[in-house]
Amino acid sequence: MTGPLVLIEPYADRLGGHHQRTLVGLAQARPGSLVIAPRGVARDTVAALGEADAQLVTSPARRPAAALLAASHLAAGLSYAGLRAFRSRRWPRFLRRSPHQVTLIARCLAEASALRTARRLAPDAEAVVILSASEALHGAAALLGGLPHLRFVHEQVTTEDAAVRFLGRLVRRGERQTVAVCPTQAVSDQLMAAFPGLPMVVRAFAVDDGRRLTDTERVGGRTAFDIPTGEAVVCLVGGWWPYKDIGVVDAALTGLKQPLHLVVTGNPLDEAVLARWRGLSNVRLHTVPGPVSEAVLRLVYAAADAALVARRPGIGKESGLVMDAARLGVPLVVSDHDPDLAARLSGRPWALTFTTSTPDALVEALHEVIRRPPERPGPEVPRLLGMRSAARQADFLTRTFASLRGEDCRC
Repeated sequence: MTGPLVLIEPYADRLGGHHQRTLVGLAQARPGSLVIAPRGVARDTVAALGEADAQLVTSPARRPAAALLAASHLAAGLSYAGLRAFRSRRWPRFLRRSPHQVTLIARCLAEASALRTARRLAPDAEAVVILSASEALHGAAALLGGLPHLRFVHEQVTTEDAAVRFLGRLVRRGERQTVAVCPTQAVSDQLMAAFPGLPMVVRAFAVDDGRRLTDTERVGGRTAFDIPTGEAVVCLVGGWWPYKDIGVVDAALTGLKQPLHLVVTGNPLDEAVLARWRGLSNVRLHTVPGPVSEAVLRLVYAAADAALVARRPGIGKESGLVMDAARLGVPLVVSDHDPDLAARLSGRPWALTFTTSTPDALVEALHEVIRRPPERPGPEVPRLLGMRSAARQADFLTRTFASLRGEDCRC
């Protein structure tokens, strides 16, 4: 008899979003799962995990795990101090990068602490999965944690510089104790270039919960924002991080020739940009300060004729916004920043793609939404984008972990 599914989520403390939805979905698919959240858990997520009968752990089990987590906190503090000290571009590049290298070490230590806790509490786990893993020091996490595991690597923000790369080489054998799960082929290609010996597979991270928006919710969304029936609405969801191309959205909204309602939610947002949008004659702006709960997020999507996703060229990470729109049944207006995603969306009646970083192309797409809103994506669309149900995702993780352990790996 096997033990519980072990789910380690360092971002469980954040309200709503891509990571929490998948965490809850997997826990619901495997009642009795062990959820390890080193930074704590958001209140809404706690309630959902409780309904799934999940065992929630937010502190390390025993001294080795506690020592690793304490070391992680110390490294994170040093990284924060370094970021403040070396933020000026007058410093040499290697100094400006050094705090990010310390962050990689801090994340590795936190992962190792969680793995030690899992090893103590669920030695016979059916699978051990870090749902939001670091992009580096994979072998070190496995060896320090003393446990084989799967690790979802969502993107490669920082590469290993010389010192961290040397540290990684010392524990490179630990890479045989883990499998990296990459949500997109682009992320897999990046990771393979940096870690050619790391076992990896490509598998979408998001899961389809089957809870599509209802007609009642759509009416309620319009009512909540006081938007009359028949007027065009686009939503812009999520924090304005550097990989998002808010500049092209800004330029396109300035060029609109017809009225459009824009519902914006997320954190962080740029209040100066929002103030400028409020002054545009053809933009009716509605803002919802973030972060927001799942219920409020559904209202935002329900009000919209389409969800707008604009990213900078070359961004290949999985888009939680694209996946949200697909599972909820919301049409898309999306940049062609990822060639693989653009190919999947090409010719679909529920998706309008525009050339990335090209305001005129986005203006044309928005005018198309205003003239004739796209049809809603059907229930088969999540599968087209690689999404599976939480139950099937849990089965995949269990099978992959079994194959890892089948090689008689010992840390």
